[in-house]
Amino acid sequence: MCPFMKLQYIKIFIAKCFNSWYYNINQNEKRGIKMIDLKFLRENPEIVKENIKKKFQDHKLELVDKVIELDKKNREITIKDDDLRNKRNTLSSNIGGLMREGKKEEAEKIKEEVKKINEELGENEKKETEYADQIKEIMMKIPNIMDASVPIGKDDSQNVENEKFGEPVVPEYEIPYHADIIEKLMGIDKESAGRTSGAGFYYLMGDVARLHSAMIAYARDYMIDKGFTYCLPPFMIRSDVVNGVMSFEEMEAMMYKIEGEDLFLIGTSEHSIIGKFKGQIVKEEELPICLTSYSPCFRKEGGSHGLEERGLYRVHQFEKQEMIVLCKPEEHMEWYNKMWKYTVEFFRSLDVPVRTLECCSGDLADLKVKSCDVEAWSPRQQKYFEVGSCSTLGDAQARRLGIRMKTGKGNKLVYTLNNTVVASPRGLIAVIENNYQQDGSVKIPKALQPYMGGIEKITK
Repeated sequence: MCPFMKLQYIKIFIAKCFNSWYYNINQNEKRGIKMIDLKFLRENPEIVKENIKKKFQDHKLELVDKVIELDKKNREITIKDDDLRNKRNTLSSNIGGLMREGKKEEAEKIKEEVKKINEELGENEKKETEYADQIKEIMMKIPNIMDASVPIGKDDSQNVENEKFGEPVVPEYEIPYHADIIEKLMGIDKESAGRTSGAGFYYLMGDVARLHSAMIAYARDYMIDKGFTYCLPPFMIRSDVVNGVMSFEEMEAMMYKIEGEDLFLIGTSEHSIIGKFKGQIVKEEELPICLTSYSPCFRKEGGSHGLEERGLYRVHQFEKQEMIVLCKPEEHMEWYNKMWKYTVEFFRSLDVPVRTLECCSGDLADLKVKSCDVEAWSPRQQKYFEVGSCSTLGDAQARRLGIRMKTGKGNKLVYTLNNTVVASPRGLIAVIENNYQQDGSVKIPKALQPYMGGIEKITK
């Protein structure tokens, strides 16, 4: 074989290899599959279906088969397009030689064939985009694989109590409804808030407002002392971040959208903090990244719970100190257990008895691997109510947002966790009820007194 022909074959071979590699990379980018790993779903459909059943979401079972069918069609087109590209490259490489040999008519026929291949490739690309969009949309609805330790149950009524901390006390005297206590202390004005903003809003006033701010400030310093970095995030985020940190169902139920803008008001600072790392590669030695963030939070709070006319249990706007951790996969359960304990310690330092409640499968949000609630004791109701929630989401958020760590063996997805330090006014209610005195005053826990100018109680 002459040197010229050898060179031509080498060029064709390199072109084939490059086109195949480059096309596969492009396809992965096009698909944008950043939820449950598509390869895992393809190879383990029964595991994914069993997980859906345990979450009592049988209506989503058909989604697994739809994804597999669409993925099969997409892969078939990919293989076909690889063959077409290889054929096109081979034909194209012959055109120059034919022209030099004066075989113009034969060269024109090949050009026409190449043109048809390009047209077919163009049509196939449209199909690939269509399949990729459908796959992405469906994958966003399939719940993450839960940890094996999650108890099976249909809804929050089947959550499981883990442990109690502190002795629940019911005083001999009556404890009024929290809104009545706060009103007598001249600390709330919901009537005016109704005029300015509607139901679900409130004005906090005087020493009660100061107590609220004291709790947030104390929570900030508490977490800084635990080694967390304090952060004030943006309070609005774009839709691609929203889609990366939560499920469609959660977004519809929670988020307020800014009209005419690709922006949403955050429902928790976790969303903004995780979004900070979107598309980033962090060094393995930089992990864990531990952040504590303050933000106002805005939530629709629609659905069966509704809004309270007088009280502060369920409102559209509140403030929260949050903790967020990005860590190595093998460390996430260790951090999960550290984080909920921090919230328990925080409330115990405010003389509030608490318990932890393991969220069952039916109460677990779709992106979460495992979650538990921290609940505070209500001496008035003589039961516990939620004041915080701790969750590990595995690599779900990192997969959607492309957050990876650089290791000696390549890039890997990080794991993300979040937990409430304190959310007020829920935390405020817990402190007020558990420190309410018979004379109508509220004792200030010692930990908060430095943030209250040294005062020891709020009086009428």
